[in-house]
This record gives sequence, C-alpha cells and structure tokens, in this order.
Amino acid sequence: MKLFGCVFILFVAIGAAQTPAPPAPKLAPDTVIAEYDGKKLTYGEIQKYINILPPQMQQNALRNRKEFVEQYALMRRLSEVAEQDKLGETSPYKEAIEAYRMRMLMQAEINKVVNAFTIPPEDAQSFYDQNKSRFEQINLKIIYIPFSNSAGAGADGKKRFSEQEAKAKADELIKEIKAGADFVKLVKENSEDATTKAKDGDLTVSRSDNLPEAIRTVALALKPGELSDPVRQPNGFYIFRGESVAAKPFAEVRNQIFSELKDKKMKDWLESTTKSLNIKLENDQFFSGAPGPSGAPGPSGTPSPSAAPHAN
Repeated sequence: MKLFGCVFILFVAIGAAQTPAPPAPKLAPDTVIAEYDGKKLTYGEIQKYINILPPQMQQNALRNRKEFVEQYALMRRLSEVAEQDKLGETSPYKEAIEAYRMRMLMQAEINKVVNAFTIPPEDAQSFYDQNKSRFEQINLKIIYIPFSNSAGAGADGKKRFSEQEAKAKADELIKEIKAGADFVKLVKENSEDATTKAKDGDLTVSRSDNLPEAIRTVALALKPGELSDPVRQPNGFYIFRGESVAAKPFAEVRNQIFSELKDKKMKDWLESTTKSLNIKLENDQFFSGAPGPSGAPGPSGTPSPSAAPHAN
C-alpha cells in the first residue's frame, strides 16, 4: 500500500518546475475519455478527482493527461480488487480508512463554519485604525558598498574592496553626507545595488517584509532625514537614510485584514469547541508515559519491558 501510494504521488508531483499546463477542454461530464476492463471512464469522473488535488498536482495531471489517466485506472482497478478481498475490513486498513474519513469530515465542518463567518466592515476599519503601524511603509534611500575576500580589480575593471576597505569607504560617505553632499549623486557614483541605484537609491519596505534582522532593526527605526551607521551584511555594507513613513491605505490591506480576522474567529471557535467537550484525563500513567504494570502495554501499545519473553 505504501509503495503504490508513493508511486502515484511521485507521478502527480513530477514537473513542478515546468510551464503551466494547457487548460482542460470544455467537455460534457458524460463524455467518455477512456475505457479499462470494459468500463467507461468519463470526463466528469476524472475531473471530480482532479478537482480535489492540490493546485500543483492538478497542473501536473493536466500536463501529463495520458499518464495520469493510466495511473487513475490502475488505482481504480486495484482498489476494486481490494474491495473484493475485503481489505477495507481488516487491520490496519480499516482503522486507516476510518481515521481518514474522520479527518476529512472534521475539515469539512471547519470549512463550513469558517465560510459562514462574517466580518462587519466597521470591525475591519477599527482593526486597521488600531494597528496602523503594522501597515506602515518606510521609504528609504540606500547606498550599498560590497566587499570581497579577494580584493583587487574585478572582471569589469572596478576595484573590489576588502571588508576593512568597504567599511572605511562607507564611513567616508557618511561623513560626506553629513557635511551636505548630495545623497543621490553619491548613490550613482558609489552604490553597487543595481536595482536601487536605477531608482536613485529609493527602497520601500514594510514591517511585514522578511528582512535580515540587522537591517530590520536599523531601517525600520529611522525617522525622515535620519542617517544610519554602516550596516554590515555578509557581502557588504549598507547606508540607509529615512525619507518618509506612511501607512498603506485601508483599501490596499482590506483583504489581508478580513482574512486575519477570520483566522482569529476560527481559532476562538476551535478553542471554545474544545473547552465545551469537558475533556477529563483519567489515566495519569498514559499521559505521563510511565511504564505499565508487568504484562500491560505502554502508551504506544507495546508490552512493558518486564513482560518481554526470556530465552531459556
């Protein structure tokens, strides 16, 4: 069972880096697309199965349709044989099927409840007003001075700084800026970050961005006009200057807020439902993981050491 599951999952996972699959044709559900064992396989049946797969697996199935249908027919054939052999009524398959069904029904109920949640617009607006700093965008200007373990001239003829030289260069630029030098001019003459250099050193970040901790600590704390000390990163030093701070408009983060408030409602509902079960733990031995009495199974269902048979 495990081997076939792995084979089938491997098939639908192939091609993760390929181009998007062509769209499925618009066929009537009762259109026969293949036959196996004298049985007809319809477009509607195969489409229902594809629809429950994760998005990437759906793409892979549509990209390799012939192979997918062959795998699907094989799965159907072997599951039918398993039904005839009553494997679904024997351990461990019976318990696995029941557990899977229970998990699926649980998820279906969660989805039903969550889809019924409503978030009043005024609640979303209130959340935005109370947490506006979370949605702030910080506009910066930066200069990047890289360093290399192999100092000297690079392939482009430009001098490559050692770490010590790059730090000294960054310190020198900061002195020039504090003395009134044009920041944009220094960006064009010295910065080696091509993306921001093309925008006169402009960079916009938000508090939710995944920034290196050293940069986050400095950049997000800068006030407009404030200049940072050189911030070391593995391959260079950054100089930041704060330009402006402004929160994203509510319209831009509305969907994010509604999703977050729904998630909070779901968490509260799950916690409340769990509490309503009035679960009482009855067996300290099970929950402590202590060995059971002689001959009794431990928490994992295995006999305790004292019950193991001894060789004569």
